[in-house]
Amino acid sequence: MVNWCPGLGTVLANDEVVDGVSVRGGFPVEQKKMRQWCLRVSAFAQRLLDGLDDIDWSDSLKEAQRNWIGRSEGTEMEFKVADSDNHFTIFTTRADTIFGVTFMVLAPESELVQRLTTPGQQQAVNDYLAYVKKRTERERQIDHTVTGVFSGSYAINPFTGQKIPIWIAEYVLAGYGTGAIMAVPAHDSRDYAFAKHFGLPIVPIVEGADVSEESFDAKEGIVCNSPAAGQTAVDGFSLNGLTIKEAIAATKKFVTEKGLGRVKVNYRLRDAIFSRQRYWGEPFPVYYKDGMPYMIPKECLPLELPEINEYKPTETGEPPLGRAKMWAWDTKTDRVVSVDEIDNKSVFPLELNTMPGFAGSSAYYLRYEDPQNDKALVGRDANEYWRNVDLYVGGSEHATGHLIYSRFWNKFLYDSGYACEDEPFKKLINQGMIQGRSNFVYRVEDEGQDKGKFVSLNLKEQYTVTPIHVDVNIVQNDVLDIEAFKAWRPEYQDAQFILEDGKYICGWAIEKMSKSMYNVVNPDTIVEKYGADTLRLFEMFLGPVEQSKPWDTNNIEGSHRFLRRFWNMVTASATSTPSTPSTAPTPEELKSLHKLIKKVTQDIEAFSYNTAISAFMICTNELTQLKCQSTEVMRTLVILIAPFAPHMAEELWELLGGQGSVCDAQWPQWNEEYLVENQVKMGVQFNGKVRFDMQFAADASNADIEAAVRADERTAKYTDGKQIVKVIIVPKRMVNIVCK
Repeated sequence: MVNWCPGLGTVLANDEVVDGVSVRGGFPVEQKKMRQWCLRVSAFAQRLLDGLDDIDWSDSLKEAQRNWIGRSEGTEMEFKVADSDNHFTIFTTRADTIFGVTFMVLAPESELVQRLTTPGQQQAVNDYLAYVKKRTERERQIDHTVTGVFSGSYAINPFTGQKIPIWIAEYVLAGYGTGAIMAVPAHDSRDYAFAKHFGLPIVPIVEGADVSEESFDAKEGIVCNSPAAGQTAVDGFSLNGLTIKEAIAATKKFVTEKGLGRVKVNYRLRDAIFSRQRYWGEPFPVYYKDGMPYMIPKECLPLELPEINEYKPTETGEPPLGRAKMWAWDTKTDRVVSVDEIDNKSVFPLELNTMPGFAGSSAYYLRYEDPQNDKALVGRDANEYWRNVDLYVGGSEHATGHLIYSRFWNKFLYDSGYACEDEPFKKLINQGMIQGRSNFVYRVEDEGQDKGKFVSLNLKEQYTVTPIHVDVNIVQNDVLDIEAFKAWRPEYQDAQFILEDGKYICGWAIEKMSKSMYNVVNPDTIVEKYGADTLRLFEMFLGPVEQSKPWDTNNIEGSHRFLRRFWNMVTASATSTPSTPSTAPTPEELKSLHKLIKKVTQDIEAFSYNTAISAFMICTNELTQLKCQSTEVMRTLVILIAPFAPHMAEELWELLGGQGSVCDAQWPQWNEEYLVENQVKMGVQFNGKVRFDMQFAADASNADIEAAVRADERTAKYTDGKQIVKVIIVPKRMVNIVCK
């Protein structure tokens, strides 16, 4: 099942669909069965799970992948259909709840729906299927609204022989298990809501379970009603009196011995759809003979995209490649020929779909190891040298997409002998998402959909609307430039705009900054005004690398001011001729410098760029106050700042007489001797209130400290007319004088 958008002529991903319409253009989207190329990711499910134990990734990302793969151990059981030769299989992790089953549920997409729907229920089922086709699987999983329709058929409980009504409901998905479930409403919340809504029986199978208001979590307890009083089961089988754990084991054993089913491990992970009904993308090197796919010879690769007159689907609904004149394969000459030559004897049609973007992105890192190799993706020697990626920095939003595909792809290449490592990325750091301010226009959902009608923010409550993201670059203070919008979205050239006070006011929200939400800030504008180094430094200074951070262009001025101060400090100390002797650094300057070396070195290793930049600001202030003129100190500072502001660092490096590129300079090492504290600053309190600070030798005794404080003229001010009762000294922190 795919999200098919007839208006765009292509399959869409879940995040490209909102409220049953495409994000792009607002066209209706339906669930549709289509022949698709897929990657057999599911065949690697257990290895993908096991491999998570061997890689240095964040726990949250590993957990996201574990949940996405969704391993569950359970039982498959066969159910016969009453008064019919039909039967079907269900997968359950809790076969022990078989005596609590009061109805069965089929996924709307299941092929069983048409086979089991009775004539009297056909119209009701058709209407329900039409409703479900407009909803994506993601919407069905998130939205817990109870909907469903009775098929008219009944299943037979294999343990008791009782008839069980078979329903169809959207909360069951075709892609998980077998697309059919046995519903135990007493002990499952969604089954419970369904049973309550449609007035179906609810039978508790755990002693003491109160199901009057909600379902009961049946992970522990003593089993009852299995079978219920007066009810008999196959071969007198009973679970009554057993614990839940004992009941699960006993049921699995009974099912296997009696041939009622089998124990099985199931995975939620599905095969990834690998087809796109678009022109761009790698073409599949496949032709079709008698409806079956055949690969073109390996030596004929690469198969290149043909020229076409339009990048749109054909009038008959074929992908854009259906417009190509030269898109048939001649098996005698092994070359692409005209489609007019297709005779299905020696010349056959080529595949019209193309591969998605992740066809390349799933293994590009291997190509970097051997980019000039025209014989293979990567040579064995190069791969043995570089092996897998030491560090991958990427967003957590790729956890269940790109990062699953890359791991699968790498394992496949490893099994095939093309990669020497089983996992692609040894260590992974998730950078937080940059959050931006998005804007929305509101399309009215009524007549005039061909032209479109949009209502301003404060009038939208009068209509049924669908919010659509709009490019923030054509919105000023939430006011839409309507003509710019029409130019941006030509399909709405003739749209009607319902204004307020002569303006179209857009809605807004804080979301991740991304192209799909049209809230990306153009970096060229910032670079033009502030320079690339300011932009780079500002992004790293926003906060911890792994946290999401809000973007505010107004705050970039602070980063720019710091770089100007740094530039002024370094250039002020630079001599016109590099051979002129430099001023020797003072102990205070060396202390400030080596604190910075230690902090920046350790923070870079820990990916704590924002605190490293903060340390730069502190050091710059300290050296400016010390009026530092040491070229030695300045050269070291320039090396340290190069990872953060490389363009400025190169200029300063040359100005200071540095040889070659600053990026090739030796990274400085800190000296602990310069970091030893000779003096400490301590706050002086009077009756618990800090009044001033004083400097003391680091090894000063308490007696010396007390004497110095008593002798300070400021002490007299706060003890005038009072008696000092006690002097409390907290070493290297504070002095508190208690007086009355």
